[in-house]
Amino acid sequence: MLNISEPDITRYLKLFGISRRKPSYHALREIIEAQMMNVPFENISKLYYLKKSGLKGIPDFEQFLSGIERYHFGGTCYSNNYYLHQLLNSLGYNVNLCGADMSKSDVHIANIVKIENYEYIVDTGYAAPFLEPLPRNLQTDYIISKGVNRYVLKPMDNNGCSRMELYRNNELQHGYMLKPQPRSIEEFKEVIEQSFKAEATFMNAILLARYSHDRSYIIHNLNYTEIRADIIKTYTISTREELTRLINNAFGIPENVLETVLIDQLLVHGAWN
Repeated sequence: MLNISEPDITRYLKLFGISRRKPSYHALREIIEAQMMNVPFENISKLYYLKKSGLKGIPDFEQFLSGIERYHFGGTCYSNNYYLHQLLNSLGYNVNLCGADMSKSDVHIANIVKIENYEYIVDTGYAAPFLEPLPRNLQTDYIISKGVNRYVLKPMDNNGCSRMELYRNNELQHGYMLKPQPRSIEEFKEVIEQSFKAEATFMNAILLARYSHDRSYIIHNLNYTEIRADIIKTYTISTREELTRLINNAFGIPENVLETVLIDQLLVHGAWN
């Protein structure tokens, strides 16, 4: 397990603009909100590091933090949730890294944090508005609504697994089954490598999502969505230049980094056809 040094804990929390606090529900919620606002879900960094250095795995810890500082990167579930796991562990939280099944086994990871006698799902890598710890000790469905999306967390099954379902306009889109067994990041090496195959989802798409309580931005290929309170603005992006501008404005990723990725990702795959 990676041990985060005290200077790096301070550096990580500085990115969030928060101070170290004794582990508690409220302190955990503060960390989650800060990570969701400052470390977006995005696959730009995945594509950028692949093209620049041939990386076919998650960035190391230094590269992950430097990516946030220099380029306003975040990552997908494997980096965002894994390094948050390491931070929480270093801060003294009782936290387990866990695998989740979607269309295939272990294609998602998230954290389960235990505070006193309650367990919570902490998932900052699902491109979803999970801005607070999600309770696992449920008797009825736990529902989060954002725009046309409704996220439904079901009570644990007999095996202690938690199912999350995403509905869009009341139609089930996808979801995951989170398994409570503690895992190490090394156990996901094969599935992470498979995510770099030519046919893999994030080798053939652009997805960025940043959530806060008052404003959210989602860019999925050529579709842009901005949510402010109950006002939803959506439209179709018509040019690569417009896409670059929108990503830069909403996420702060430099235009030269975006050009490196978007020329191949969108033109080669025919997104403008």
